[in-house]
Amino acid sequence: MKRKTCISRTLAVTLAVFSSVAAMGQRENSSGNDWLKDVADRIQLHGYAQGGLNYTHSDAKDVNTFELKRTLFWANAQITDRVSFLFMHDFSSVVQEYYMDYRFSKNKALTVRLGQFKNGLSYENPLSPTSMEAIDVYSEGVTYLTGCGSDPLLGVQYGRDLGLAVFGETNDQKLRYEIDVMNGQGINRKDQNAEKDFIGRLEYRPVKGLNLVATGQIGRGHAVAASPYIPDITPGENYKRNRWTVGFDYKSAALNLHGEYLEGKDKNTTSRGAYLTGNVPLGKGVDLVGSYDYFNFNTDLDYDQHKAIFGVQWWFFKKNRFQLQYVYKNAALAGGFHHTACHAIMAQMQVRFDWAK
Repeated sequence: MKRKTCISRTLAVTLAVFSSVAAMGQRENSSGNDWLKDVADRIQLHGYAQGGLNYTHSDAKDVNTFELKRTLFWANAQITDRVSFLFMHDFSSVVQEYYMDYRFSKNKALTVRLGQFKNGLSYENPLSPTSMEAIDVYSEGVTYLTGCGSDPLLGVQYGRDLGLAVFGETNDQKLRYEIDVMNGQGINRKDQNAEKDFIGRLEYRPVKGLNLVATGQIGRGHAVAASPYIPDITPGENYKRNRWTVGFDYKSAALNLHGEYLEGKDKNTTSRGAYLTGNVPLGKGVDLVGSYDYFNFNTDLDYDQHKAIFGVQWWFFKKNRFQLQYVYKNAALAGGFHHTACHAIMAQMQVRFDWAK
């Protein structure tokens, strides 16, 4: 009920913002301008869908199913040259983002964001699934540490949270910074403890094509459920929840590659991992894709996981593509503290549109 109320209020705020944009156009109509054209010039619409067929073999069991993973639509309004608003909804899930930006500087040096958005932790988390090589999208470490879904203590939060962000770019866009003050509880939820989470992000581009990224987080989590990875944290407990990462991204005509080392601290438990993902263009929109991913949920226990991905993708029109991948995972089973090999073949179609006047 609380979530439905929050979503209803969000929709009301969204309608009010877009109505204000229309009102601006209406006022300009009194001066002889076409207000419909003015509104259309201020609003951009975007959307995409990802779905396909997954075959999985694990523990002598086969699963063969069609999946519609994501169906997102978002709209952003440039209310003034300094103020903008965005609203994003996943029709196969929940409201994902709603925030307002105010740019204080004449250039991109200082902008403030207020609302619900992706937190700045890790290189991968702020990226759109439409640009990721893996059909599984983010690495295991990013998924767990940023709250995308595999941490039972936080629940499924899609790497997003409610809060305030200050960010900008300087030095001819070679240096980018971001500071987030977040609830730490996830999407569409009020904070369940008195502490706020602080996230810092720093990116540096020393040469063309290379981006170096360092991120960190300090805060306290509020456990919403028990975790088999960290049995000494109980539901309802407020616990230390810190993270840090270092990574890079390299792009050229012959190779696209990114990787990262990640580490987290939940109460007395340390988790860490690393991954390396990339693609090699083969020509005519076809890429060869590969990835190796390691993550240890609890370094005090034999609770590590290895994952390897190999496949191809075909960009048949701009941001639209078809993906085919083989995935091998040597996974630590939750609650069982033993490993099992999982083999999967995944096929996915991605359709995206971007409309701007």
